Amino acid sequence: MKSKRPINTDPKVAYWLLFTASMIFSIIIIGGLTRLTESGLSITEWKPITGAIPPITQEDWEEEFNKYKNSPEFKQLNSHMNLDDFKFIFYYEWGHRLLGRAIGVVFVLPMFYLLMNKKYTSYRVNKRLFAMAGLLGLQGFIGWWMVKSGLDEDELVDRKSKPTVSQYRLTTHLTTAFVLYLGILYTSWEILRENKWLKDPKKAVELLKVLENPQLKKLRGISRLVLFFAFVTAMSGGMVAGLDAGLIYNTFPKMGETWFPSSGELFNNHYLHTQDDAKTDLVWRNMLENPTTVQLIHRCMATATFSLIMMTQFYVLKMKKQGIVPRYLSKTMHGVAGLAVAQVALGISTLIYIVPISLASMHQCGAILLLTWCALFNFKIGKGRPIIRQGLVMMEKKNLNLFK
Repeated sequence: MKSKRPINTDPKVAYWLLFTASMIFSIIIIGGLTRLTESGLSITEWKPITGAIPPITQEDWEEEFNKYKNSPEFKQLNSHMNLDDFKFIFYYEWGHRLLGRAIGVVFVLPMFYLLMNKKYTSYRVNKRLFAMAGLLGLQGFIGWWMVKSGLDEDELVDRKSKPTVSQYRLTTHLTTAFVLYLGILYTSWEILRENKWLKDPKKAVELLKVLENPQLKKLRGISRLVLFFAFVTAMSGGMVAGLDAGLIYNTFPKMGETWFPSSGELFNNHYLHTQDDAKTDLVWRNMLENPTTVQLIHRCMATATFSLIMMTQFYVLKMKKQGIVPRYLSKTMHGVAGLAVAQVALGISTLIYIVPISLASMHQCGAILLLTWCALFNFKIGKGRPIIRQGLVMMEKKNLNLFK
């Protein structure tokens, strides 16, 4: 029916989504730099519209600087700052927020057009676009919720923390960004793959026969596990960043003179809050708020993820020799393994050189690239939507185009 939307989405939509994903990639890196330069608390108000314009006149700058002077960060850590120093950290945070606004415009305006126009997108893609728009809006709110945690003096006292954002809120902010990024990538990849398959149904059916091999079922499950471990490791890195846990125990593989810190250091009553019960809250408080314990968890997660990737690489090579895994899948897995090696090297270097900004930023970039490649491998080993698979078989048998 002409009134109905197409089953497959126009590839132009995928290119737009990939451009949006590249912007999200950039804002994650810039967000990391904002954290590393300790610029995130320089803007003490949330003005989604008017905040897009920075201070222009000298009076505007003085007014903004005076607002910052009332913040806990200035009073406790940066009272030595002058206006020029303030401008440096202000522009980092302002640029981060401005890029966030730009992503909102680049995503939301075309989305409304696609939702109203029935030519380009399927119902399936429209649902995803709507969900991702909601997540994008939520991300802006989470960003301010995170910043606010570093401006609230009572909360800082309760956390026994210097003026910095809550590691919980920072990791929530990072998690939402990664979920949005992966959601956009998966949607764009699916659109491009389906259009590629529909152009050559015969070749697509041959590929589907390979992917439907029962012996690939186990590898499909492993690929999901690899993606999960890479994601959780990246989020544990967010906890490390939130607590500045990379600034302690700057040795590897040992932590100081021993392989593991003492139990008294890993589970210390100092990290209990006022209303906590030492019997029930000691373990989880230290696992999430003790920099030593958080760094140890990140090391363990990184080691587990690296080991899993290497084992998967050897398993894929074995299956390729048996003719089960196609060449394009093994090449993608090689990319995952190569990025894992690079990421481990960057992580160790960042630690032993006591978190220089350049290495730390590259380490974060490596985390996104590794996660991207894990997601790509997981996607490529997937069989696609049943309706597309069934349609391709019919098209190949009867020489029809069912998806016009």
